[in-house]
Amino acid sequence: MTRAATSPATEVDRWLARFSEALAGGDPGAASELFGDDGLWRDLVAFTWNIKTVEGPGGVRDLLEHTLAATRPGGWRTTEAPTEDDGVVSAWLAFETRAGRGYAHLRLKDGRAWTLVTALHELKGHEEPLRGGRPRGVEHGADPARETWLEARRREASALGREIQPEVLIVGGGQGGIALGARLRQLGVPAIIVERNARPGDSWRRRYKSLCLHDPVWYDHLPYLPFPDHWPVFSPKDKLGDWLEMYARVMELTYWGSTEARSARYDEEAGAWTVVVERAGAELALRPRQLVIAMGISGLPHVPDFPGMDVFRGEQHHSSAHPGPDAYAGRRVVVIGSNNSAHDIAAALWEHGAEVTMVQRSSTCVIRSETLMELGLGPLYSQEAVDAGITTERADALLASLPYRILPEVQIPVYERIRERDAAFYRRLEEAGFLLDFGEDGSGLHVKYLRRGSGYYIDVGASELVADGRVALQTGQVDHLTEDAVIMEDGAALPADLVVYATGFDSMNGRLVDLISRETADRVGKVWGYGSGTAKDPGPWEGEQRNMWKPTRQPALWFHGGNLQQSRHYSRFLALQLKARAEGIDTPVYGLQEVHHPS
Repeated sequence: MTRAATSPATEVDRWLARFSEALAGGDPGAASELFGDDGLWRDLVAFTWNIKTVEGPGGVRDLLEHTLAATRPGGWRTTEAPTEDDGVVSAWLAFETRAGRGYAHLRLKDGRAWTLVTALHELKGHEEPLRGGRPRGVEHGADPARETWLEARRREASALGREIQPEVLIVGGGQGGIALGARLRQLGVPAIIVERNARPGDSWRRRYKSLCLHDPVWYDHLPYLPFPDHWPVFSPKDKLGDWLEMYARVMELTYWGSTEARSARYDEEAGAWTVVVERAGAELALRPRQLVIAMGISGLPHVPDFPGMDVFRGEQHHSSAHPGPDAYAGRRVVVIGSNNSAHDIAAALWEHGAEVTMVQRSSTCVIRSETLMELGLGPLYSQEAVDAGITTERADALLASLPYRILPEVQIPVYERIRERDAAFYRRLEEAGFLLDFGEDGSGLHVKYLRRGSGYYIDVGASELVADGRVALQTGQVDHLTEDAVIMEDGAALPADLVVYATGFDSMNGRLVDLISRETADRVGKVWGYGSGTAKDPGPWEGEQRNMWKPTRQPALWFHGGNLQQSRHYSRFLALQLKARAEGIDTPVYGLQEVHHPS
């Protein structure tokens, strides 16, 4: 096939015809030959009932040998005109399986697949009631036994968890739990969200008062209800909290605030959990079939164990418990850490007249917010992208179409431009002694976030305070605390009335130790990261986020969360997996994750 004489549409049509024929004929070998030696197939539930990436023709063949008979894919077609850029042909596709309908994105190099992502969009017979299929809301006519919407809603909320058991219990009522709850609601899956805070949005309201989203509004929409066009680019925490509370009410979620999950036990024979929750001072046993831990990407706060913490006479707390700067005017504060929370807290304390020192123990990836918006997120998540026809759904699908294996090579050129553009900014930070990195391979903030969920700061002003010395900087390791100071390994003494430990969080599976058991936590293994072999993301290579949004080694136990974009996008795929199980649809899982790291 001569590339110069072949249009993108013709090239895609030829590839797709051969691919469809191989699948229809039950020939995994023929299908795998259509992928390049470096080809990657990322599947989001459609073939694997998992989130799984396979590599090269051998990986493709293995996937199809294990899934083709059960999946029965067909109806492959392009949904818009294919395009070509720098020798890579790209196409959007649609297809069907025995269980549902999906979309795909294909990239071809030299006539063979370089990347293919397949994603389940809906289950046949269980479509969301949208547009023309929306509910009527009220039945016209006279009926002496009429039940109003409010009466029906109150009856449902009162019965769920008592007379009727939930199919799904979601532990955690932040944006992740709320987004998943909304998806399940639209799919008709009875679910309860339990949250220790009193109201939806309190997980934001109760943080330090200067907190705001560092990602722009176009990146942060929730499912079904995008922020209005006048919403600020960066959401203040209390405004976001109010939005989450409104959203939970409008989306008719069964949300139990001031409720804490105390214990959980899985009965394999019954195929259900017994989860004891404490609500309004009383214990109640719930028996969901599926249990979802939806607490962001983080486990319990990680507080270091420095010698002398027990003799320090000042105040000390983890960043997650920081009340804000108001009480610390004129006080000496040492913030241990140099990532997002550390910078935000240090800046707010400085604004309120505190004498602040930041302790940087390891290098940090820093990117200016304006630069991130333009070069990092702008092509997919910006007003310009929206004006160019890139919807939120299209942006999410494009982002997901890049398997983790090739993300670094895509991001490295972006960060080379960023470093060149902001060279003066970075030079000032380094002259102040700040330790910078752009990831171990230069791939920047987004990849570092996916690998370890930490180690970065989106600069919204605090870097200027560090660069010009208004926030003092101390690099190195902490040796111990005294009654009134933090002592560094090099002997430097940092006088302190308050020590803030902005030292991050442990793996999310650590939350299972108290809720279920240590054995279950170890069986599930580390949550987050994908085996890149970089700091805090140990190998071997796994290629997808550990345990997120997909089946785990503990039956009927799931993890959901991430940032707002991930909560929005991946909540669909988790909800479809849960709906399929609720309806008794066969869900044979391909490539269930191996556990290499218990914690």
